[in-house]
Amino acid sequence: MNLDRPLPRGFYARPAPEVARDLLGMRLVRREEAPLGGRIVETEAYLGPGDRASHARSGPTPRNRPMFGPPGHAYVYRVYGLHWCLNVVTGRDGEAEAVLIRAVLPLEGIDEQRQRRNRPHDQVERVAAGPARLCEALGVDGALDGLDLTAGERLWIAAADTAAEVPAGVAASAVVAGPRVGVGYAGEPWATLPLRFGLQDHPALSRPFRPVVSSAPPAAGPGAG
Repeated sequence: MNLDRPLPRGFYARPAPEVARDLLGMRLVRREEAPLGGRIVETEAYLGPGDRASHARSGPTPRNRPMFGPPGHAYVYRVYGLHWCLNVVTGRDGEAEAVLIRAVLPLEGIDEQRQRRNRPHDQVERVAAGPARLCEALGVDGALDGLDLTAGERLWIAAADTAAEVPAGVAASAVVAGPRVGVGYAGEPWATLPLRFGLQDHPALSRPFRPVVSSAPPAAGPGAG
C-alpha cells in the first residue's frame, strides 16, 4: 500500500452521501514525526445549506467557511467547546457539503495514539471509535482547518489496498446505513435520513446502528447541496 498517495480532488467532488460511503475502508493518515493513522470505518454525510443538521444551514460564517469549497479540503471544528471533529468537504465548489469522519481503526502508531488519549490499556478498536476520540488520537485540531487533503501534507486520505485489506468501494453487503447521531434538533426529515454509514458490525464503530426510518434523502432543492 502507498499511504503517501492522497485521494485526488475528483474523489471528493461528488455528492456527500456517495463520498461518505466510498470513504469506508480508506486510510486516514496523519504525518508528524512518524505517521499515525488507520482505516475509516464510519462516516456521516451533510448535504449543504438546506440540511437543517448542517453547519451550512445559516450560510457562510468565519467558522464554516471551509465547507463552501473547494472540495477536498478539511473542515475542522470544535464541538461543545471541548472536542475537535474532522470533516472532508465534498460536492461542487460553493455547495457546502461535507462528510464527518466518525471512527477509525488505528493501524499506524497505535501506541502513540493510545498515549495521546491517555488511554494506554484501551483495546485498539476503541482508541479512535468516535469523532472526538479520533481527532485526539491523531492530533487533529483547528490548525488543520481548511487544509488541502489532496496535497499529502500533514493530513490526507489514501486509498485502501484492495488486495490486502478492506477495499475502497467495499461491497454493499458490508455497509450499514442509519440516521446521523445527535441531530434530533434538526426535525424531519433531517433527523432520520440514513446518512450515517459504517462497516457492518465493525468493533471500532462509535456506537451501534439503529433502524433506518427514512429510505432516502429528499431531492436537492434551492438550499440543498
